[in-house]
Amino acid sequence: MIRPRDSLLLALRAITAHRLRSFLTLLGIAVGVAAVILLTSIGEGIHRFVLAEFTQFGTNVISVSPGRTKTAGHAPSGIPTSVRPLTLDDARALERLPHITGMTATVWGNSEVNANGRLRRTTVNGVSADMLKVFSIKVRSGQFLPAEDADSARAFMVLGARLKEELFGTANPLGAKVHVGGMQFRVIGVLEAKGQFLGIDLDDAAYIPTARALELYNRDGIMKIDLSYEEGVRAAGVSALVRSTLTARHGREDFTITTQEDMLRTLSNILDVLTMAVGALGSISLLVGGVGIVTIMTIAVNERTGEIGLLVALGAPRRTILGLFLGEAVALSALGGLMGLLLGFGLAQLIHLLVPALPVHTPLSFVALAELIAVAIGLLAGVLPARRAARLNAVDALRAE
Repeated sequence: MIRPRDSLLLALRAITAHRLRSFLTLLGIAVGVAAVILLTSIGEGIHRFVLAEFTQFGTNVISVSPGRTKTAGHAPSGIPTSVRPLTLDDARALERLPHITGMTATVWGNSEVNANGRLRRTTVNGVSADMLKVFSIKVRSGQFLPAEDADSARAFMVLGARLKEELFGTANPLGAKVHVGGMQFRVIGVLEAKGQFLGIDLDDAAYIPTARALELYNRDGIMKIDLSYEEGVRAAGVSALVRSTLTARHGREDFTITTQEDMLRTLSNILDVLTMAVGALGSISLLVGGVGIVTIMTIAVNERTGEIGLLVALGAPRRTILGLFLGEAVALSALGGLMGLLLGFGLAQLIHLLVPALPVHTPLSFVALAELIAVAIGLLAGVLPARRAARLNAVDALRAE
């Protein structure tokens, strides 16, 4: 009976006896594992980046927009079945619902903004005083729009960080007059920079009271109502309250409700599939490495026929011979996997250093899974050659030698 320590030494000697051949086999597995680690790191990095972009404005948000999208019938998808608008009264009614912590009624348009002798075309958003609370935005200087009755809302304006730079440069804009479409507004604040969101520059915008935006763009209704709700409250429950309230006010469900929670869950599922697909592409290299192990182990069995015959003649059980060759295959794949982990992680960090804009993240679960896959491939690839070795007849094996 061969001791486990002796079996391990025999496997290691077999690997070191043909250094170049063993190294090339290790390299095949290493390249496969490195490809999996690198691609999944990029995929996971993009996953986290996209979710962070969506959650930077808070996760407990419900949006209500006018019109209900048809999911059946002859109307084209995306075309509302009703043109009945949402009103400021609707927004105020939703604001009073249980668990609601903030509400902003939004109207937007694109206009020329004239101030400080400079003209700039930008997005002008009509919003409510709670917009900062709903979307987790902060004011850099001055203050945000005050909570005033819609009918008496004063013509105040808050500037995005980039729009402030475009119109006023380094000068203090607070108290300055801004002209938009024949209306005059007074600047009372500047928001902190938020950067870009899905290609939209969030800082290149101006914010005015919703009622003033309805007047500016001559609109009868609100384009969207956003609500924030308490932590720990289920989005479905709040959504049901919003639906029943608006249905009672309108007489039917002529609006569309979108919850941030559902959107993030759907988005996360899509990104998970994307990460898995990218990882599967990298796994093709692992399969190639597995073919290499099968080839090398088959050659090893042919070369060591006499050794196998001698072991059988000395009384070594078939399972011991099977274990010797399986151990050699697993050792090759495990060592190759470790090389691949170091290579893949190093390449991922190098790419992140060279291209900081490209998000890269390597979870420990991916590292452990890649190593387990490498070992499993070595085990599967070594089964057939090992079984062939274990079934050799001692007399035939010694005669062949």
